[in-house]
Amino acid sequence: MADTTETRGSSGAPAQVTAVRHGRLPRHSGARALLTFAGAALAVLLVSTTAVAGYAVLSTVGTVSSNAIDITGPDGTPPPEPPAFGAIEGGFNLLIVGTDNDANQGAEFGERDATLNDVNILLHVSDDHQSAVAMSLPRDLVISHPECTDPETGEVFGAMLAQPLNDAYERGGLGCVVNTVTNLTGLPVDYAAVVSFNGVIALSNAVGGVPVCLVEPIEDAESGLNLPAGESVISGATALAYLRARYGVGDGSDLSRISNQQAFLSSLLRTVRSDQTLSDPVKLYGLAHVAAENMRFSTSLANPATMISLALSLKDIPLEKIVFVQYPVVDSTEFSGKVEPNQELADQLLAMVQNDQPFLLPDGSTGNGVEDGGAAPPAEPPAAGTDAPAPAEGSESPTPVAPPVLEGLSGQTAGETTCAKANSE
Repeated sequence: MADTTETRGSSGAPAQVTAVRHGRLPRHSGARALLTFAGAALAVLLVSTTAVAGYAVLSTVGTVSSNAIDITGPDGTPPPEPPAFGAIEGGFNLLIVGTDNDANQGAEFGERDATLNDVNILLHVSDDHQSAVAMSLPRDLVISHPECTDPETGEVFGAMLAQPLNDAYERGGLGCVVNTVTNLTGLPVDYAAVVSFNGVIALSNAVGGVPVCLVEPIEDAESGLNLPAGESVISGATALAYLRARYGVGDGSDLSRISNQQAFLSSLLRTVRSDQTLSDPVKLYGLAHVAAENMRFSTSLANPATMISLALSLKDIPLEKIVFVQYPVVDSTEFSGKVEPNQELADQLLAMVQNDQPFLLPDGSTGNGVEDGGAAPPAEPPAAGTDAPAPAEGSESPTPVAPPVLEGLSGQTAGETTCAKANSE
């Protein structure tokens, strides 16, 4: 059965639309990593829900553990055990991978010769748990790949130069993607999760739909997306089509798709932070259960206590301090349709992420797949204990220093509302 999506056009009147189916930097002191909801860009769902629904996850621990994936590298060591049902100390990194042509997705979405890691999001949470950066790594990013071993067959794949990032999964599954991303960014990845198309459908249904807005109608025959201008609340196959849409969005590039995915993720995070989600125990249990049934986690993450500890570290980060960015790239001069690292800007960004240094996005940074959707939601109240201390009597308040603006960086904060643009070419 096709999904039904609630939409609102420019008049504000509700309508019904039938969706067509269709080198390594030094390790951070105390750095660990996190938990969350992933998939063709679904990067933050369990971050906000497992702290409440964590006890419900205990009933699915058998499912989670039986499907767990070891991502420990040849020289790696498992991350330390988290405290029992308390927030983990220090900063952490989590890699979220969305696969295309997973063996379990069936023939509904077409066939390919290999399973590809088409969505790769590296989420870093600061040491003080007051900010986070979710970095989208383009699938067509041409980079060096390290040696990888297929955990199921034992086949060893040698290191190689100048190949797209989305070749990594076929060379050794989730562990190989982790090693490849670590090799590129220098950020240690202790936790990871992977989900395929069918998992995205199930997870977006479990959250009850995600509001998105479109500047004009978008029809993308390749993904099956067909939505009118205005706001729509999407789930199921429609949400998957929205996240997969490329040729009908922006300039038709994968980079336009990334900016569209970031708009979705920002709205998703606002949705799971809302009272309607966090105050609904039935929905929270459903999210935990569906995640266990439709995602695979690293062995370091396949423990409900770990999930809860990591989620507790994240739940109070203000929306405006959760930044979605695209790894800086330039068009490849050697490979048509591919991109290469913008090394100078990438080094600057990664150093600031590694050292938890705040930065600002430049004006017009939202990417060519979206545009500003108007007024942002009201700012969240500051988390308890984060107010600046009063200056001592007789002393002057220090003049705040504005964080630097990283010119050329593309992205948005979770507090910004952005709307998808149709491809006019």
